[in-house]
Amino acid sequence: MSTHLAIEDHALIGNTATGALVDRSGTINWLCLPRFDAPAVFAGILGTREHGTWRVCPTGAGPADVATDRSYLGESLTVRHRWVTAEGAIDVTDFMPASDDDGTISAQVIRIVEGITGAVEMTSQLLPRPGYGAEIPQLALMPSAGATQVSAQAGNGDIYWLEGPVEHTLRDGSACSTFTITEGQRIAFVLSHQSAGSPRPLSQDPYTACISASRYWQLWADQCTYRGPYRALVIRTLLTLRAMCHPGGGIVAAPTTSLPEALGEARNWDYRFTWLRDASMTVSTLVRYGYLQEARNWIGWLLRTVGDDPENLQIMYGLGGERDLKEAELDWLPGYADSRPVRLGNAAADQLQLDVYGELAIALLDVRRAGVAATPEVDRLVITLGDQLEHRWNREDEGLWEVRGPRRHFVHSKVMCWVFYDRAISLLQHRSGDQAARLERWGRLREEIHADVLARGFDEQRNTFTQFYGGRELDAALLLLPQVGFLPPDDKRIIGTVEAVQRELSTPGGFVLRYPTHSTPDENVDGLTGHEGAFLTCSYWLCDALVLIGRRDEATELFERLRATSNDLGLSAEEWDPRAKRQLGNFPQALTHLAQADTAWRLEAARLQLAYRAAGGLAFPASALPHQQQTRELDLAAEV
Repeated sequence: MSTHLAIEDHALIGNTATGALVDRSGTINWLCLPRFDAPAVFAGILGTREHGTWRVCPTGAGPADVATDRSYLGESLTVRHRWVTAEGAIDVTDFMPASDDDGTISAQVIRIVEGITGAVEMTSQLLPRPGYGAEIPQLALMPSAGATQVSAQAGNGDIYWLEGPVEHTLRDGSACSTFTITEGQRIAFVLSHQSAGSPRPLSQDPYTACISASRYWQLWADQCTYRGPYRALVIRTLLTLRAMCHPGGGIVAAPTTSLPEALGEARNWDYRFTWLRDASMTVSTLVRYGYLQEARNWIGWLLRTVGDDPENLQIMYGLGGERDLKEAELDWLPGYADSRPVRLGNAAADQLQLDVYGELAIALLDVRRAGVAATPEVDRLVITLGDQLEHRWNREDEGLWEVRGPRRHFVHSKVMCWVFYDRAISLLQHRSGDQAARLERWGRLREEIHADVLARGFDEQRNTFTQFYGGRELDAALLLLPQVGFLPPDDKRIIGTVEAVQRELSTPGGFVLRYPTHSTPDENVDGLTGHEGAFLTCSYWLCDALVLIGRRDEATELFERLRATSNDLGLSAEEWDPRAKRQLGNFPQALTHLAQADTAWRLEAARLQLAYRAAGGLAFPASALPHQQQTRELDLAAEV
């Protein structure tokens, strides 16, 4: 049976090309090199320590013993664990080197052990297990001046190199060392990845690399334009999002696979890919806080990946634009807390999810309004997608929740089709000459979709929109309707929907489920067995909706309870178990973090809106908000 610390007991370190999870016990139990979606060399979080781990801790520490304290160093992704023992105090600092001046990113993890007081005996135990824990590599000791090197060669020819100034012993597929650190002394271990047929990574001074990595992240954080009361929270959540933005422009939904949405159940998915939806929403959030380079990188990735074949649009791709994300199960891994199966790849790549058109258009317009100039390539992509959607919008689809049951006419999907044409018309206004006929046609179609949703997706008796046409159940995605401007926040149908979702989908603590789940797959719209936790993103959406309908105090109170679900480092997974009071799902989750950042922005914007009005009825400056639609929304919220 697999045993683990809680998901929230982990910290993320990363270099934007990949990331690792290190828990409070000083164990790295998830690491893929050199890319997020590469096979893991440490997969212990999905099994046992024998599936790949690397622990550095005081000698004699048991599996459940954890560091006394931990924190990130400033506004960075360098994490420090402090151990206080009877013999003294030790810091273990973990990080991945940042990119060089030429953009080169080293596939390395560096661990620095430093004596604070006394003299403490420490142990490093490396168990590399390439191929998601399936393989014990060939280990060898390599002589080196001033250091001991260990090589671990996998069956595919990849080599993992461990360097450190202490002697290692090889036994049972592991490399172990025991050493004593005294006050003021420090040593460093460097783990590097060498791809088959490639030269070995160059060595670098680990202490200089630590300073450079911390400076890299701090300089990025300093660019944030937010100065509100939640600045520390916002910076940490933005750094987490930045860590998932690959240098090639793709953005992963999370750096992990198969961390369960319900312990012991089968809702376990691989999130190490670029969803058009999640990436678009991430870009909109980053732009809102003043970050444009990530948006430019994403547009470049989008044009290379989707622009080459927009007729065969997928809802997700690999980081390099890969289309084949075939789903498989890794049956040798027992899963986190025995939650099977562990999945590799994601079959949802082949689904029809109509909402992605809308999210793409929102992000492109947000980027445009932030000052990134229009280009003929982006215009062509928008035109192609718009022409394509003309023949797709009235189809059933799997929706944003990627149901594995029958397709439906999901209301959120239809609304996002309306959003696409609403934003696309704005995106192409500068082409009103040569695109006049198309824009006129799209304007008529926008109104047709709007009328269709109102006629078929709204329950007059209950005064609420429904999850899908003809259904009665609700969907937390309906909370987005006022955000995207489908109806104004003070419309009674919006207020009724917000109140219905809050009433019917809330947990006892006020957090929100995505949609109802039942005992059998046939009863569940998603076609899956079992239940899941409260969806944190949806709970932040409820905060946003409450702000927009004028209930800011209630929204603030809910936001404070939601932020308390983040771990001590400010990291959040996908879901929250309200009974066990612990995080669930892949970790950290981009969608959760972007929703948290969006809500912090919205609460502050609403506070400033009211302050401006109280000071004499002055209009809130539109430049302080990301686009005019949200200005109108917050005007209405202030009046309510």
